[in-house]
Formats: sequence, C-alpha cells, structure tokens
Amino acid sequence: MTGPDNPEPIVVTDKRRLDPDTGELRQLPVEPTPEPGSAEPQAIPDREAELLADLQRITAEYANYRKRVDRDRVLVVESAVAGVLESLLPLLDSVELARQHGDLEGAFKGVGEGLEQVAEKLGLERYGDKGDVFDPAVHHALVHAPEDPDVTETVVAEVLQPGWRLTSGRVLRPAGVAVSDPVSPAAQEEQASQGSSQE
Repeated sequence: MTGPDNPEPIVVTDKRRLDPDTGELRQLPVEPTPEPGSAEPQAIPDREAELLADLQRITAEYANYRKRVDRDRVLVVESAVAGVLESLLPLLDSVELARQHGDLEGAFKGVGEGLEQVAEKLGLERYGDKGDVFDPAVHHALVHAPEDPDVTETVVAEVLQPGWRLTSGRVLRPAGVAVSDPVSPAAQEEQASQGSSQE
C-alpha cells in the first residue's frame, strides 16, 4: 500500500545493451507478441479510421478555404473595376449627350468612342428604355407621368438619365425615369360613364 507514509519503491531497470562490467553484448528480453484475438490489434484499425477522418476533414476545410479565397478575389477585382467605372460615368454621359446634339465630331468623336469601348470591355452596360416595367431595384423614379390606359402595370414613360450596371448585374447607377401607372379602376369607370353621357 502506497501513501505519504509508505512511498512506492523506485525500480531501476538497466536497458544498456553492453554490460558495463564485462563489456559483452547482453541478450535483451523478448517482449511477448499479442495473440491474434487480443484487443491490441483492434487499436490499429481504430487509429487508421481516426487518421482517415482527420485527413478527410482537413481536405474539406482546405477545399472550402480555396473556394472562399477565389470568391473573395473575384469580389475584390469587381469592386476595383466598379470604382473606376463609377468615376467615368459623368464622362460617358457627356459623350452620349454630345452624340444626341450632333457635337460628337472630329478628335472628340474618337476619344468618346474609345472611352465607351474601354468601358464596355470592362463589363459596363447602359440600361433603361421607354416601356420597360418599372423595377425599384434598378430604376429611380424622378417624375410621375399621367396614367396610361394601354398598360397593366407601372412602366417607364421616359428615361431622364440612363442607368449603368456591370454585366454581372451589379447596378452602379440606377436609371432616372418618369413612371406611368395603369389607369385605376375608378378612373376607368369615370371615363366610361363620361363616354356614355356624351352619347
């Protein structure tokens, strides 16, 4: 029995291969090999399964890390390109206004068209046309036009300032538009009653 009063005896085992007294090679005791049915061989497959599970987990974590890095890299490049293109939008608007007024001539024409080609190559596109269905995510309603009896939903009546977006769908500037609503049912009834009273 061990305890503070009866400490456990210290046992020293000499594992030197050469006998210090005679200098001759010692015969080391042979450790017994476990029997085939013992519990020791079971530990090896368990350890292999544990190592395989660790390897699979690390491989999955690395694959997720690479996907995240690639996705972040694409976002960083898109943000950098978007920043440059946003600063060019006023120039592109000026080129379009000059074209509409017939002032896009000579050297200015070459510079303006070159600027538009570079912007298009970087993935910039103009959008917003009369008659498009109004979408508050990509249109900015500046003016409310009179109701239109020919439409069934709110549409763009006129484009006051073109919108710009990347080909990826990211909106750099929403299109400034005048919108027109369909004629309300009450107004349709009123028009119908006025039409019948005039007859």
